Amino acid sequence: MKNSELYYSVGALLYSPANKSNISQKIINEDFGKKFSLALCLEDTINDNFVEEAEETMISSLTKIYKTSKTQDFYIPKIFIRVRNPEQIESITKRLGDTRKIIKGYIIPKFSLTNVNDYIDQIIKINDSYNQTFYMMPILEDSTLTNELERTNILYSLKQSLKKIEKYVLTIRVGGNDLCNTYGFRRHSTDTIYDIIPIANILASIVSIFGQDYVISGPVWEYFDGYNWKEGLEEELKRDFNFGFIGKTVIHPKQIDVINDSLKVTKQDYLDACAILNYDLNSSQLVSKEGSQTRMNEYKTHGRWAQKILFLAKEYGVTSSFDITPPSTSKHILR
Repeated sequence: MKNSELYYSVGALLYSPANKSNISQKIINEDFGKKFSLALCLEDTINDNFVEEAEETMISSLTKIYKTSKTQDFYIPKIFIRVRNPEQIESITKRLGDTRKIIKGYIIPKFSLTNVNDYIDQIIKINDSYNQTFYMMPILEDSTLTNELERTNILYSLKQSLKKIEKYVLTIRVGGNDLCNTYGFRRHSTDTIYDIIPIANILASIVSIFGQDYVISGPVWEYFDGYNWKEGLEEELKRDFNFGFIGKTVIHPKQIDVINDSLKVTKQDYLDACAILNYDLNSSQLVSKEGSQTRMNEYKTHGRWAQKILFLAKEYGVTSSFDITPPSTSKHILR
């Protein structure tokens, strides 16, 4: 598992077309609040005939944000650019100039065995070229993952390829809608992605293979209004967490607070996590009911869970009025 709070901090990732001309002013005005990340998309949301124009608009918007930040205080989210090909990474990074300082990294769509090496080479190149760390967030959504006979081999091969740049992989993302589209599926606001069994099976494979070493974000929820949109999102978020996902893609600002609330940890979990990571390792017993006083806690069994809970508590808070002790006060940080 990741042993740094940074990897758990992407949270609610708001998607916007890269050519949205007013996005810079909305960021400067803090229209979306102060707890979200931002993805500027140059791929599916942009007409193939207008890619260069979208790039110019995006660079202009980012430059405005960067320059305004020199004279005005406002929340700058973690900003990622969703590219449509590997070559865009080097090109855009260079064209951004000093504005690149507000870019956290790049989102890689339809990550597959056919493009993995090209994207990895680009990420290595920009990290070697600039005095700044650029992260990547590959999206597992390629149609090849629907092949049950090949899926496990594909996922393990991708994981092996990523090993050499593991520190630059901020999260693994999953493309629920792209995978659904392969079958012609679309869930209603009363359903979760986990009710669509073929898709749930793919997600289970992804978590099983990547979940021990990477933070994985949950699939997008495409409803933001109408019947059951919020209740449906809340239900899917609960199931996301139990499935092993942290965070979620946002397609409308109304979803941000719902997702952030779901990432807060319960007081019970927080107390137990603190107790687990503060065990005396010289003691003859590493089991106790201390903490919330409601369940048995074991250091060897629950240590990784506890570390994750403390990272989330520091980043998103606890679901009650409660003083949070930062994870750094714990005796044992798991590696």
